[in-house]
Amino acid sequence: MSLNDEVRALRDVALFARVEPAKLRQLAFSSERIRYGAGEALFHKGDEGDSAYVVLSGRAEVLVASAAGEIKVADLGVSALVGELAAFGEGIRTATVRAAEPLEVLRIGRGTLVQLLLDNPTIAIEIIRELARRLGATTADMIEARSALAALRPD
Repeated sequence: MSLNDEVRALRDVALFARVEPAKLRQLAFSSERIRYGAGEALFHKGDEGDSAYVVLSGRAEVLVASAAGEIKVADLGVSALVGELAAFGEGIRTATVRAAEPLEVLRIGRGTLVQLLLDNPTIAIEIIRELARRLGATTADMIEARSALAALRPD
């Protein structure tokens, strides 16, 4: 995969869609391309969130632990961005991400992400929008789960 292919993949990420091509090229150049075999973890829940990943090829899955074992909560395909919230927020990983098949990603370090935000304030707005969308979806899921639990309780 060439640098131009990496730039195209970055442009397909919603958070980077409005970034100038020259800055995307710089982002791709300063990122690390990594390959994972099927079953290999990009990171585990509890790890330090020091980078984000963009899927270049293959598929990954997002897993969370439960009393019944690991639960897959999302599938990630080409141009998916994962790990960005922990990387931006200097937090820890809230889930494990594992290659579901041979996978190639761009690893974007925290320093590179922060510099991108400083150079492109519109990305900060996109992040706020994405956080609001995720919070809304999580709230809806929580309401649905509480409703289901309430229906199971005897009066």
